[in-house]
Amino acid sequence: MSRQHKQIHLAAHFPGVNNTTVWTVPPAGPTTTPGRCASRNPALGSQIDFASFEHLARTAERGLFDFFFLAEGLRLREHNGRIHDLDVVGRPESITVLNALAAVTERLGLAATVNATFNEPYELARRLASLDHLSGGRAAWNVVTSSDAFTGENFRRGGFLDRADRYTRAAEFVATARELWDSWPPDGTPRPFAHTGRHFTIDGEFGVERSPQGHPVVIQAGDSDEGREFAASAADIIFTRHGSLEAGRAFYADVKRRLARYGRAPEELKIMPGVTLVLGDTAADAREKAAEIRLQQVSPQTALLTLEQIWGVDLSGYDPDGPLPDIDPDPDSQLAQGRVRHGDPLAVAAKWRALSEEKGLSIRQTVIEASGRQSFIGTPEAVAAQLAEFVAADAADGFILVPHLTPGGLDDFVERVVPLLQERGVFRTAYTGTTLRDHLGLPYPGERG
Repeated sequence: MSRQHKQIHLAAHFPGVNNTTVWTVPPAGPTTTPGRCASRNPALGSQIDFASFEHLARTAERGLFDFFFLAEGLRLREHNGRIHDLDVVGRPESITVLNALAAVTERLGLAATVNATFNEPYELARRLASLDHLSGGRAAWNVVTSSDAFTGENFRRGGFLDRADRYTRAAEFVATARELWDSWPPDGTPRPFAHTGRHFTIDGEFGVERSPQGHPVVIQAGDSDEGREFAASAADIIFTRHGSLEAGRAFYADVKRRLARYGRAPEELKIMPGVTLVLGDTAADAREKAAEIRLQQVSPQTALLTLEQIWGVDLSGYDPDGPLPDIDPDPDSQLAQGRVRHGDPLAVAAKWRALSEEKGLSIRQTVIEASGRQSFIGTPEAVAAQLAEFVAADAADGFILVPHLTPGGLDDFVERVVPLLQERGVFRTAYTGTTLRDHLGLPYPGERG
């Protein structure tokens, strides 16, 4: 008997407003200079036009993907006291968009990013259960947290939490939502709920009958130790990122090892890193396309903007084709607000300086090389082989594809790579279930243990 190949799970991420997205729909009005703040943006039509969401979702379903994934933005980011130009298009609310997509898709899972710091369990549990009903059991919740007081200013109580409290509130939030969903059991007779905890004290009756999945699928995004532990205790999927096979295997082993302390089996948590890809007819063609994409993504102005987010000071007087600044970053800067700062600015600047000096790179070239997100570059055959290798080697259970092109960025992958994965026997040739839990091979509530 031939050995059963480990199956690959695939999801599609609508990339939204960021400087890695190349929009294919022309603007409806005046455009901005890339990387600077203004009143219009080429993304305007695509970002809010339902046709963009529909195209990407229908493509993902044609490719038999597990789910379609939307990000969230709760406040327009600012840079140097002005709205960041990539945010002037706005940030649509994800569950609203997914409710509409439920009507134009049949099997594709629908995942909404919703912040556990700035919402309340009853209200969100009701919205997610409603989406699960409307979609026939395809809803998912990507749980994110925030310790950002700038974003919290948009909310009644300020929304601010100390960093140490973010995950404790999120863990109680998820547990409380599950209590609400379970208060309406399969027999259709609701019972009162009562929850008393550190962050929430609520009681009453839940207003939505048990949905097809019982609980919508829970996704957790994050690579920190707290995030890994939270995922092991409460999530069905962890959305992560790692750039090499070795790093992926180490992350995979670490997170899967944590599951046992919560009485969970390894297959009950799917590890799905976010990845990008560039396809070409030859390896050289793919590399040339990848280089051109990075030039589109990182204009001279965007290079300076990216550097300012690390240095925390105005660098508009610097030449993007010149060397990196010889000044140190301001670690306490408020120049960029509403944007996550990854790591210690001083350490990041030192790393970038070393890279620049070693290879003789300009500001723009350094940003391109240091912030590159292209994970798989090559022919369709080579990319299919790499994806299969990562999953077979237990570096991932699947991938969340983040296309650089919107809304048509998945078209080539679905047409040229998916058939090759199917030929390898590592990807489905048809949906065999109706719910997202079916697609992912996840247990339904009550089946654990």
